[in-house]
Amino acid sequence: MHIATLGNLIGGIGLFLLGMQLMTDGLKIAAGQTLRNILERSTRTPFRGILSGAFITSLVQSSGAVTVATIGFVNAGLMDLRQAITVIYGSNIGTTMTGWLVTLVGFDFEINLFALPLVGLGMLLRLGRSHSRQGAIGEALAGFGIFFVGIDLMRSTFAGLGSGIDFTSLGGDSLLGRLFFLAVGFALTVAMQSSSASLAIALTATAGGLIPIASAASVVIGANIGSTSTAALSAIGATPNAKRVAAGHVLFNLATGLVALLILPLILRGLLLLPQALHQKTSATAILALFHTVFNILGVCLMWPFTRAMVRRLQKMFRSHEEDEARPLYLDKNIAATPSLAFHALAKELERMGGIARRMAKGAMSSEAGGSPQLATDRQILLRLEMEVGNFINLVRRGTLPEALDHVLPNGLRVTSYFREIADVSLRVAQLQQQGHRMDNAELAAEVSLYKQKVVRLLNLADVEREEYREEECAALFAETEELYRHLKASLLKAGTKGVLPVAQMVLQIDLMSDIRRIADQSEKGARYLATLTSARPEGEEEKKD
Repeated sequence: MHIATLGNLIGGIGLFLLGMQLMTDGLKIAAGQTLRNILERSTRTPFRGILSGAFITSLVQSSGAVTVATIGFVNAGLMDLRQAITVIYGSNIGTTMTGWLVTLVGFDFEINLFALPLVGLGMLLRLGRSHSRQGAIGEALAGFGIFFVGIDLMRSTFAGLGSGIDFTSLGGDSLLGRLFFLAVGFALTVAMQSSSASLAIALTATAGGLIPIASAASVVIGANIGSTSTAALSAIGATPNAKRVAAGHVLFNLATGLVALLILPLILRGLLLLPQALHQKTSATAILALFHTVFNILGVCLMWPFTRAMVRRLQKMFRSHEEDEARPLYLDKNIAATPSLAFHALAKELERMGGIARRMAKGAMSSEAGGSPQLATDRQILLRLEMEVGNFINLVRRGTLPEALDHVLPNGLRVTSYFREIADVSLRVAQLQQQGHRMDNAELAAEVSLYKQKVVRLLNLADVEREEYREEECAALFAETEELYRHLKASLLKAGTKGVLPVAQMVLQIDLMSDIRRIADQSEKGARYLATLTSARPEGEEEKKD
């Protein structure tokens, strides 16, 4: 291969990739909210998820962009994992549009007649309205033109190479030969991070007579498998949901590629017989584009019956500590109809929630750096558990409850609201402590420190799981903290009016102490009502005695 020929090939690939990038970026900006709305609203059923994934990918010409957007929707809670997997299915079908675009336009028309004018027109729009939708459309048009200039350059290069290189010595249509070209397609896609570029190379090489159609089909299969590398790389260090979507993408493409490789001769034979039966002449590139579409559709049909099982399996993988903690440990719908078991399980789960809420409160009061990521994570865990407790209580209500225990379930809901309030206030306490400055007045600083210590001690005593828990002890300590709060508030107001403490700092400290008082109040109430739940027994059982 001459240096000039190699340069033309590299340049053609580069122009193709540049055109794809411009086209994708421009279309994403031009479509904007429309694409997001389609992803959000058109995935309510699996079939609609496939259609929306195929449509958006064929529009923006980037399965990677659609996969990244899908991961974002899953993380935001706007789409569940099963919906995301169906979008991935559709995305694989949509990416076959590139092959049809290259085949129908790139080989049957004089490219320079429309490609170069598109580049010029697109850049005029881009320069004239660079930050508008019109400018984005211009960028897409310019990318479209550059895309086909790159195709034309690759086509002419491969046409010149076709008569000088014989690839039959590499295995021909044997399994070894197919594996070799599959590896080529995989390597090209991983290197260029674009399955569309690998597909374009396979199409132009086939059109130029460089490789036979069977070998090109193996390259296409390899490119399809290699396209998962983008999702796999983006999932490194990412959230569990991102890893699950990426794993689903890898599983789908691997399974589809394996089946396509095993039945490759059969698929190609059927596709080659089809135009003969219809008495139509079809080019090798059209057969290759059709093969790409057919084997992806076959892959969806193959994986469809196993989607639910795959989603269940993926949900058990890549679990984070936070996700595990947010799962109820004791609530089980099978015991909801048995009051004695249901109340015990509910009490145990509420005790877990109380532990998380108290952990947040202590962390907030001891932190001077503001709200930590752990505080926000703990709050999300608590909100998830609150929802699960509410669902469990609704299940218990559907059964037959002794009249004497009608108060127990409302008390359970009351306890969850107390713990959620502690979580919300803890976030505010952490933020206020970050805003506050070190208190120079030693007497006031000591009084604030003493008040915090008393509240922390109350939090420890309010743990109903402790064998030594006593409601009266908690109530007495809470009354003591109330007295300290009133004295501390008066001291802060006095220091502010006398100029000992800047007014802004006085207001901030009063707000902070008020929030800490709220934590103490909610903790004492939560423990008191939770204790009534743990002592509850259905009719016929011996009541627990203090």
